[in-house]
Amino acid sequence: SGTTLATQERTALPGPSRRPDGGGPRQVVTRHTAPQALSSQLLAAIADPMRKQEVRTGGEAGQGRGPGSPAGQVKALVDLLAGKSSQGSQAPEPLDRVPQAPLGPHGDGRRKEGVPGPSRSPLPSLLLLEGLTDLQLREHDFTQVETTRGAWRPARSLTLDRLFLPLSRVSIPPRISITIGVAGVGKTTLVRNFVQLWARGQVAKDFSLVLPLTFRDLNTHEKLSADRLVRSVFSHIGESGLAAPAPPKTLLILDGLDECKTPLDFSNTVACTDPKKEIQVDHLITNIIRGNLFPEVSVWVTSRPSVAGQIPGGLVDRMTEIRGFDEEEIKACLEEMFPEDHTLSDWVLRQVRADRALYLMCTVPAFCRIAGSALGHLRHSGPGPQDAGQQTPRTLCELYSWYFRMALGGDGQEKGKVSPRIEQVAHSCRKMVGTLGRARDLRALGGDPALLQRGLASRFLQREETLAASTAYCFTHLSLQEFVAAAYYYAASRRAIFDLFAEGGVSWPRLGFLTHFRGAAPLPASLARAVPWQSSARRRITPIRVVPRAPPPCHWRPFAGASFHPPAGGGTTHYRSAACRLDNNQFQDPVMELLGSVLSGKDCRIQRISLAENQISNKGAKALARSLLVNRSLTALDLRSNSIGPQGAKALADALKINRTLAFLSLQNNAIRDNGARFVAEALAANRTLSVLHLQKNTIGPLGAQQTADALKQNRSLKELIFSSNSIGDKGAEALAKALKVNQGLESLDLQSNSISDAGVAALMGALCTNQTLISLNLRENSISSEGARDLAQALCSNSTLKNLDLTANLLHDQGAQAIALAVRENRALTSLHLQWNFIQAGAAKALGQALQFNQSLTSLDLQENAIGDEGASALASALKANTALTALYLQVASIGARGAQALGDALAVNRTLEILDLRGNAIGVAGAKALANALKVNSSLRRLNLQENSLGMDGAICVATALSGNHGLQHINLQGNHIGESGARMISEAIKTNAPSCTVEM
Repeated sequence: SGTTLATQERTALPGPSRRPDGGGPRQVVTRHTAPQALSSQLLAAIADPMRKQEVRTGGEAGQGRGPGSPAGQVKALVDLLAGKSSQGSQAPEPLDRVPQAPLGPHGDGRRKEGVPGPSRSPLPSLLLLEGLTDLQLREHDFTQVETTRGAWRPARSLTLDRLFLPLSRVSIPPRISITIGVAGVGKTTLVRNFVQLWARGQVAKDFSLVLPLTFRDLNTHEKLSADRLVRSVFSHIGESGLAAPAPPKTLLILDGLDECKTPLDFSNTVACTDPKKEIQVDHLITNIIRGNLFPEVSVWVTSRPSVAGQIPGGLVDRMTEIRGFDEEEIKACLEEMFPEDHTLSDWVLRQVRADRALYLMCTVPAFCRIAGSALGHLRHSGPGPQDAGQQTPRTLCELYSWYFRMALGGDGQEKGKVSPRIEQVAHSCRKMVGTLGRARDLRALGGDPALLQRGLASRFLQREETLAASTAYCFTHLSLQEFVAAAYYYAASRRAIFDLFAEGGVSWPRLGFLTHFRGAAPLPASLARAVPWQSSARRRITPIRVVPRAPPPCHWRPFAGASFHPPAGGGTTHYRSAACRLDNNQFQDPVMELLGSVLSGKDCRIQRISLAENQISNKGAKALARSLLVNRSLTALDLRSNSIGPQGAKALADALKINRTLAFLSLQNNAIRDNGARFVAEALAANRTLSVLHLQKNTIGPLGAQQTADALKQNRSLKELIFSSNSIGDKGAEALAKALKVNQGLESLDLQSNSISDAGVAALMGALCTNQTLISLNLRENSISSEGARDLAQALCSNSTLKNLDLTANLLHDQGAQAIALAVRENRALTSLHLQWNFIQAGAAKALGQALQFNQSLTSLDLQENAIGDEGASALASALKANTALTALYLQVASIGARGAQALGDALAVNRTLEILDLRGNAIGVAGAKALANALKVNSSLRRLNLQENSLGMDGAICVATALSGNHGLQHINLQGNHIGESGARMISEAIKTNAPSCTVEM
């Protein structure tokens, strides 16, 4: 291949290397690393292959600066690799020119990440990143493109020739570099271009040796040593000087981390420093990146963003990103596709520009070619009499269906030959997809590699000869692979929808495919039912891999533990499942009709089903309600974030009056309003099995709360009621308070964000004085002042059952918190108290500290975002020296400095019960870190410590690292946002590795 040729030419011509300023030859500095040296036998093995290489003609060799004969060149290189001369050995010189070798594996110009795009600048620019975002780690490639285009993060541009150079005079060159990019953006093409430019001496002139590897090649090995890594894949290079006593500067390129069949696990990989020891390939790569093997070698990894997160950020010295085509390059790409028909290319460009989502996706070169081909075929075929209503594709389903149709024979198919039906095509696609991979794997499974070289497969796949002398087949773009899988499942669903579930134990793609393959048939009528670009691009498909040797993790399992068995030889079908999770699939009412028929089956064993975040209206709710009238297995139904409205709530409520098995029902965010609450209340009065009801975010006012309260006076089964984020106000709170005086079954009541003030709280607290069953009460984000706090305190003095009280984000101030502190001193039941963001200061903190010295029931205290300062922290620290009950203390953003941290450190040295301490967002500094570190050396109870954003610096990190060496109880510590630096990170890493392997540190 072109990559191999460039490497051979670079390494086969040793000669004096000139300094950039035109001075004398550079001297190779000797660094003895004998334990890392590769075998001497490998040196001898490279001589014969290199003697056979005729890199230059005789005339060109005479013009070179190296030794005159090939034998002399080989001898000089072997001497260099063997380290026989420390002063006289010189690194190979870049060639003046390199033959224009094709980039494709067969010299046909094809590239791995799609067909070639327009010519680019000789030195393309990359974007320098600080790290990966949650969007890049979790979302599909197309979602990333659509979300980030037009709103890029501020990033510095970096040309290819500066990719491995220091960014400033005081920095050092990166050892580990990562370049990310979505599928098809051109990562492999960039690598191949880089190698050619390096061989010509245009980039990376400091590197004397470049070894490009792909994870596709590495997947052919189960175990590999560092020695054999070089020998098996680059036998013509041999020992390459990677660990020789006098190594030339070397760059190791690892292309396509997302194709690695085994995820890299840096936390559980055993260190290996022996280059001859054979270990698993993923462990080998992990040790190379860590620097246990080839520590002097620079490493460049390319990957899709979601997989690049496998490499810890602390090991990455530089991260860059490929952004793909700009507007001019999109235009040039389309013009190159249709060089003889500018009218057609202009029409395609207009269609692309007309839809922003399509235009943004076309910034990915491979997708741009796919979209251009499909639109060109559509325009070229023209609307016939039967297709008079055909419009330009507006969804991914339609676009890929036209590409599918073109691949089936729309272009170049023999006249009179009828295109196969979608079922026939899908069946053949199943055979193709099920055994896709290396040719020998295909034969081992009884397949015929010839099938992949003709017909439909030849349109979607490209054949590659790997460096390991094996043949592999890959899709030209990941989205084509997804569409073929979707087409198969579409055909399967038309035969029998439950054929989809026959492989219940396999981690297969989510049913969100329905929105993609519903229009996968090549018939235009079916294409019209697809969702528009703006929604389909966001909730379209999941990134799946059907290559059996390298499946990625499935981030969404629709049927965890499900097992659907089709009947054998007729009879009744049994559907057994512990839980069916169908969230976020854009399911509409017709799907609920189908699902309702399943739930109505007398042999249905589905117990829990989640349909959250779909598009279910009152019609779909009615279909589910009809099934609840006869179903005897379902115990949990989650319909949150749909649109069932009051009528849907009425249908479900009517079913609940008869149903005797459902115990959990969530109608969160369904716009049921007061009318819907009335219907649900009527059901509660009659139902005796429902124990959990979620009604938050439903615009329920005081009237709906009154009707629910009346039902609670009769109901005895409901244990948990979530009424948060409604508008019940004080009148609604008063109605619920009256119900609590009568009801003796409800254990948890959530009234967060309901505009409840002191009057409503007074009524609720009056009920608590007599109620003996309520365990948890959530009143956060209301309008409770110090006056309401006094009523709360009075109730806490008499109540003996309430364990959890949440008063976050109210208006208690010091006076109200002091009243609650006095009650805590006497209360013997409360275990969790949340007072976050209540304008509490040192006075109230002192009162709470005094209360803790007497209270022996409270286990969790939350004072986050209250300016208690050092004085308040010291008061709490004094309490910790005596208290033996508290296990969690949250003091995030509490204006605590070094003095407060020192007081807490003194307390930790004595306390033996506190397990969680959260000090995030304070300013304890190095002095505070030292105090806490000293305490950790003797404390054995603390399990989690959060010191995020506390200005620790490297010195503070060193203190923490020292403490970790002696503390074996700490399980998790957060040091993010402390400007620790690389040195501090390494010290902590070594301390964990040696003395605290079970501790997780976030840096």
